[in-house]
Amino acid sequence: MSVPSSHARSAVAAPLLRVRTMAVVALALLLSALGLTLSSTPANAAGNATVSILHAVPGATVDVYANGKALLTNFKPGTLTDPQSLPAGTYDLKVVKAGAGADGTAVAEAKDAKVPAGANITVVAHLDADGKPTLTPYVNDSSRVPAGEARLIVRHDAAAPAVDVRADKKVVFSGLTNPDEKSAEVPAGTVSADVVLAGTDTVAIGPADLTLAEGTTTIVYAWGSAEDKNLKLAVQKIATNTNPNGVPGGTGGQADATSPVALGLVGLGAAGLLGLGGVLMVRRHRQGMSAAR
Repeated sequence: MSVPSSHARSAVAAPLLRVRTMAVVALALLLSALGLTLSSTPANAAGNATVSILHAVPGATVDVYANGKALLTNFKPGTLTDPQSLPAGTYDLKVVKAGAGADGTAVAEAKDAKVPAGANITVVAHLDADGKPTLTPYVNDSSRVPAGEARLIVRHDAAAPAVDVRADKKVVFSGLTNPDEKSAEVPAGTVSADVVLAGTDTVAIGPADLTLAEGTTTIVYAWGSAEDKNLKLAVQKIATNTNPNGVPGGTGGQADATSPVALGLVGLGAAGLLGLGGVLMVRRHRQGMSAAR
């Protein structure tokens, strides 16, 4: 399929708020705290937040506790949680090595962590450009997509230099750096996607077939470490708002929190160690583009 040129613009990132609580707040946001389940709390309920998390740091498996209760166990690298609708509120949070138990030594801990109402994000635990663990929450764009098209968002969450993203060997996004994202609306269909070093034809990740369904948003995450040779892609599918002039997108993401989010992984084996000390990077991204025909 053909891919339009000059069709994307970089997301504009606001200043970063750095807090030394690696993975704690974001991990708890995706969990059904205090016994809540997805079916009992609709995603659009007032005062709730809808959150998914991608564990994109190679080499560490953890357990997460909130208010003394085990909320997530054996959380492994490469895992993307289903979207969770959670009540706004305040939580005491603790992350320990898998199997350590509630009384185990905290790898990271936060008291009175606030879960804001109205948030709809994917939080990615990943390596920064220097290979240090960090968290980046991204706002997911579920706005309407024109008929016959799909939204493609690419997020650079790898310890790797600037890259270009190609579809069918044509550059769609150029010069993408960690932890930024770029977005475009492209014709719906299936493309062969790969990631190359910026300005070159040197393939860093892929190729992999990527299906861009009409009316949906597909988010591709590049993660891992170039130095450790474990770069991978993760793919998240999110339904957009109803488009009366096109085929509605499938469920997932913000449209139906009871449906699983699709996750695809390609690349080499996982390696490396995770020190969960780290930084919480809160970055708001503005996504979108103006279509060039």
